[in-house]
Parts: sequence; C-alpha cells; structure tokens
Amino acid sequence: MESRKDRTMDDNSDTVSEKTRRFEEVADMRAKAEPAAWTDSMLQALVEGVKGGKWHSLIDKVWKPATLERAYERVKSNGGAPGADHQTIEDVERHLESNLERLSAELQDGTYEPGPVRRTWIPKPGKAEKRPLGIPTVTDRVVQMACHLVLEPIFEYGFAERSYGFRPGRGAKDALRQVQDLLEDEHHWVVDADLKSYFDTIPHDRLLEQVEEEVSDSRILELIEMFLEQEVVDGDERWQPDKGTPQGGVISPLLANIYLDPLDHLMAEKGYEMIRYADDFVILCESREEAEQALATVQQWTDAAGLVLHPDKTQLVDARSEEGFTFLGYQFHKGLREPRNKAKRSFRDEIRARTPRGDGRSLEAIIEDVNTVTKGWFEYFKHSFWNVFPELDGFIRRRLRAIRRKRLGMSGSVSQKDNTRWSNTFFANLGLFSMTKAREALVQSLF
Repeated sequence: MESRKDRTMDDNSDTVSEKTRRFEEVADMRAKAEPAAWTDSMLQALVEGVKGGKWHSLIDKVWKPATLERAYERVKSNGGAPGADHQTIEDVERHLESNLERLSAELQDGTYEPGPVRRTWIPKPGKAEKRPLGIPTVTDRVVQMACHLVLEPIFEYGFAERSYGFRPGRGAKDALRQVQDLLEDEHHWVVDADLKSYFDTIPHDRLLEQVEEEVSDSRILELIEMFLEQEVVDGDERWQPDKGTPQGGVISPLLANIYLDPLDHLMAEKGYEMIRYADDFVILCESREEAEQALATVQQWTDAAGLVLHPDKTQLVDARSEEGFTFLGYQFHKGLREPRNKAKRSFRDEIRARTPRGDGRSLEAIIEDVNTVTKGWFEYFKHSFWNVFPELDGFIRRRLRAIRRKRLGMSGSVSQKDNTRWSNTFFANLGLFSMTKAREALVQSLF
C-alpha cells in the first residue's frame, strides 16, 4: 500500500518537473524574444498564462524608444527600396533620433497613420508572369517591426510544431529534413497543395478575430487594421484593399502564419503529417486513401476560411514516381532529392550574367564573383543527389574557358582541346569553388 510519504514524494516530483518545464520554456522563449520589448516577467507570464487569457497593455512596448531603436536596426539590416514617399533608409538615418522620437510621440497620442504602400512587380523564377510586392515606407516598416517584436512571442508560443516559415530558430532546411524523414518512413503519397494568391486573399475580419483571441489591446488591434487597410499605389492607380496583407510588409509573414495556424493544429490533431513553410505546404501519407482524406479535410477548412486551393497546382502524387513533387526548391522523385529544374535554370542564368565573354575583369575577380553564387547555392542544395553538381561545375568552367578564348582572339565554341589547355586544376588553382568536391567532402564527413 502506498504510504503518505510516498505520495508526498510523488507530488514533490511532479512539482519539480512542472517547474523545470516552465523554466525551460521561459529560457526557450527568451532566446526567441527581443529583449528591448520583452522582460523576464513578461516571458514568465507568457508561459504561466496572463490574467484573463489575453494580453492587455502592449502598445507602450511598441512606442518604447528601445523597441523602436531595435526595430530600426532590423529594418536597416534587411535593406530594401524606398516606399511611396521616396525616402530611403539613409534619408531616415540622417535624422534618426528625431524621426524615432516623432514616431514614439505619434504612437503615444494616437496620431500615427501609415502612408500608402508602393506596389511593384517582380518576376517569378522561371516564369514569364510576375508577382506583386508591397513596399511600405521606411518609417512604416519601423513601426511594423516594433509591432512584430512585441507580438511575435505571444503567437510563437502557441504555433504548431510543423510550421517552419518566418519563425525564429526555424527555416527551410528544417522543413526539408522533416519531409525527407517522412519519405524514408514510407510516407510516399503526398498532397502537394497550393493556395491561390494566399497573401492577397486573407480575409481581414477573420484574421483580426484570430489576433483578438490572444490580444485585447485596442490600440494594437487598430494598428494592425490600419496596416491591412493601407492604400496601395501602383503607378497612377490607387486603391484601398478589403482583403489580404501585402507581401513585402514587415508584419505580413507573422499575420500569414497566425491565419494558417488553426489548419496546422487541425491536421496534427487528425494525425496527418503536414509540413508547412509560409503558404507552401505538403501532407505526407502512407496510402492514397489517406492522402485523399487529408486533401478533403484541407479543402473543407480552406473553403470555410475564405481561401482557395489552386485547382491546377494542388494534386495527389506518389513520391516514387518520375514526376514526384516539388517543395521549397527541391524535387522529390524516384527516391531522390535534387534541385527542381527551375532552380537549376535560375542558377545557370545567374552564372551567365556574371560571366559574359567580353568581361574585362581579371579571371581571379570573375571567379571570386562566381564563387559568391555557387557557395550560396550549394549551401542550400548540398543534400541533393550527387550527379547534380558535376554538370553545373562543368557549365561554369565552360563559361570561363569561353572568356579565355575570347581574350586570345579565338573564334568558335569551347572544344575538347580547351579542356586540356585550361584544365579543372587550372581553375581550382585560381580559387574556383567546386560543388562536386564540396559534396564529396560533405559525404566523407558523415562517416
């Protein structure tokens, strides 16, 4: 029979365990939260629960000078073009102290109003079509960043485990690693989903309702609503959006994650293996029947949430097939993982742009420039199947040999003799980064 002493020891053990868990959670959130905006007492309240279940007084954390200063530093480090007022980051920095003081005062007395968002269009990689990018003014980006620094820990604490985009301490490689693990665990049937114009179609009223589930500070809610309803300027056209949050807005990724978080939790509760990075997600299943059920669940949720699954881009696929599926730049097919064709085309285009035949720089300078591209590209795609890299390394060397031929007044294309005349070793001695060699070194380091 269990004694009172034994029961007391168990109770104490449970208490210690709970305290340890809370201590670890506070430490984890401390690593993610911005110290300028979040104190230890706030983090403790985040883990233990705030009174009434909602956060009330937050606007004073936004207008705090330390928060605005840190927000400006983050905006500056991100760079970016000027907004509709044509003010650059350098323009704002010339009178930084007075600009931040003005922003703080306007946020305190309620007179702050964001300016218009300048819309620009950027090419979609590998496609003729373009996608819209909304660029707020620099000062509006500072205010959005200050809001982001204050709000992010509140929502980050409850975000689902399997979302990876725009979250502190997480990234695309974590999502790709999870996908690979599931494929190796026989989850071969995949729901390859695509939300049609997600950032432009988020319903404002429903998004604000989700924010209000955690935040009751009316001033913060008013700020978010103003950000969502900022006038958009595109050339001579001007309009006020009634839905969506602009890609390019500092706070948009957080808001986008907030709106899709219920879907993440729903799928996890139903036992589906959904991996999401921003608006890009896949669901890995053990059978076609399970994949069909998962897709039906997503379809039902998106219909209710006012979102649309792209009818032509959402499909069920077998990852073992020739076609397979793509996710975050990779193509998964036939048990292999490699860069999708679009990524390889973009890489070649970037190399071509940096290696014109008439380039007047020294070969060493050209190689140094090329290396900035290859090293970054390899770092992201280094876990691809081995045969990807020799082909692309060869393409780079052909471009460099063509430059050598041009300088020597030689006409025609690169020949086999040129491969001997300017060998692989010749370029390696000049410092050319070899993705093939780097891949071999990576594999050796794993054993």
